Amino acid sequence: MGQVKILIVDDEPDILEFLRYNLAKEGYDVSSATDGEEAINIAEKEDPNLIVLDIMMPKMDGVEVCRQLRSKPQFNNTTIAFLTAREEDYSQIAALDVGGDDYITKPIRPRVFISRIKALLRRSERLKADEEAAIIKVGDLILDKERIVIRRGEKVIELAKKEFELLHLLVSKPGKVFTREEIFNKVWGTDVIVGNRTIDVHIRKLREKLGDHYIKTIKGIGYKFEF
Repeated sequence: MGQVKILIVDDEPDILEFLRYNLAKEGYDVSSATDGEEAINIAEKEDPNLIVLDIMMPKMDGVEVCRQLRSKPQFNNTTIAFLTAREEDYSQIAALDVGGDDYITKPIRPRVFISRIKALLRRSERLKADEEAAIIKVGDLILDKERIVIRRGEKVIELAKKEFELLHLLVSKPGKVFTREEIFNKVWGTDVIVGNRTIDVHIRKLREKLGDHYIKTIKGIGYKFEF
């Protein structure tokens, strides 16, 4: 990962300079904006990893800025934290309701602020890793483990749960021959009794949905995935 980009947005120059100094000292690439409209323009150009938004600003408040950013696919996974001098619950709830990830109350203490920023970035990286792990790309196929579907280009291919688990096992190591015993144990489990033809039936269904060329039969041994 390259240098982390952070956009800070506040209409008070002293606070902007204070935050910029402390973030830059930690090695972050920092940009800034003084109102909501400017914040959206800079965010679209810079594509920051994290945005720190003051709630109360001229032209457009932080809640509306967040709402507009979240409406754009580019910012679906951008971490957004709010700065607020308010202690009222409703402002904090409003910030989270529009897609904010956290809020930090003023007055800001440098060490606490940096600690919160680092925690937010760590959380973002974990979520990104989890999301990437849930999507497997192999050849022209994309396996989505959360939705239990396969995508090939624009086409979505629905699979039964065991069909998906069987395919997921095979594509986890393309070219590897999985024995029938391995497949039984990893897809159905050792304590489940299924018929001898169960794997063959599932393989046939996968071939009908995906095409014959992905899954190869290794006679007398098992199956492997090729692309």
